[in-house]
Amino acid sequence: MNTTKTLSAITSRAQLPQAKRLVVKVGSSSLTTVEGGISQERMDFLVETLSRTVASGTEVVLVSSGAIAAGLAPLALAKRPKDLATQQAAASVGQGLLLAQYTAQFAQQGITVAQVLLTADDLMRRTTYTNALRALVRLLNLGVLPIVNENDTVATHEIRFGDNDRLASLVAHLVKADTLLLFSDVDSVYDAHPAQGGSRIPLVGHPDEIRAIDLGTSGSSVGTGGMITKVQAATLSASAGIPALVTSTANAARALAGEDVGTWFAARNTRRSARDVWLAHLAVAHGRLMLDAGAVRAIRSGEKSLLAAGITSATGDFEAGDAVEICDASGTVVARGLVNYAALELPAMYGRSTSALLTDLGEGYEKPVVHVDDLALI
Repeated sequence: MNTTKTLSAITSRAQLPQAKRLVVKVGSSSLTTVEGGISQERMDFLVETLSRTVASGTEVVLVSSGAIAAGLAPLALAKRPKDLATQQAAASVGQGLLLAQYTAQFAQQGITVAQVLLTADDLMRRTTYTNALRALVRLLNLGVLPIVNENDTVATHEIRFGDNDRLASLVAHLVKADTLLLFSDVDSVYDAHPAQGGSRIPLVGHPDEIRAIDLGTSGSSVGTGGMITKVQAATLSASAGIPALVTSTANAARALAGEDVGTWFAARNTRRSARDVWLAHLAVAHGRLMLDAGAVRAIRSGEKSLLAAGITSATGDFEAGDAVEICDASGTVVARGLVNYAALELPAMYGRSTSALLTDLGEGYEKPVVHVDDLALI
């Protein structure tokens, strides 16, 4: 488990012009026409706005939706397909078109871009996490603007609602951004629908402040997200030490200038790594490990791996490498982690020391059940 001891240096929207590194997420509806093609006007505005930010000395990582939407018109599809195979086909066609457009338009501003295709799972596995971090940081150091998108074309599960919002939050933690900006076609979070007299919420200091609000699902016909996923991603980011701003793409220039637009989610707690954020909040748990009191104390220190000696029981059907919940004797979840053994292996290991396991069961059983680097406290 890895955390740093500081919050972001940016504590308010007014300080955004002083940010050293930003992650900006833009939704499909902000880039495309009603028919599904790429809007030249909207793309021009976004590129010019981000280029001015880069010219001022701020590093920018752009998480861009729009691949599936951009592929609709070339494939003569009237609307976003529902089946996975056609979504993948549209993404395969559209991703190239989207990147070509970005490449050409940023080049006019003297900026080189790079394509980085990721999934949330890539930021969970240690090897791909490290590789993604190394690549993104090196690109930024070389003065390149990385353009990240969900790797829709090779998705093995149904392309889920709002993945790029969550992905953007993880990328912000991966590159240790000062702020996450979520741009869509909605200018702010409101306490009710604006058409029904709802008022803008300028600041969210704690998730409880908006928990009772019905955010609805104000998505478009070409996107997958809505205000719910924006708020979830912003809350996730803020709760792990990186503030977030939710506003419209039309407000991008004003937002980056530090003006009072959108809804600001103030950072809380210390920064966490992207893997910690993924494990703690997004990973699907395949089982539970129950611990004795001593093991719970060791885990909560944030410095100890989980050993078989502290496990009293387990439930679920999991394999080595799966995420599991780690619980105290009352069943309260205290952490999540990636387990090194399958569920069928664990009963023979309960309560036993590592040396005893190595002697009785042989090599391969000297590993902790969950390594500290694969643990995230809840």
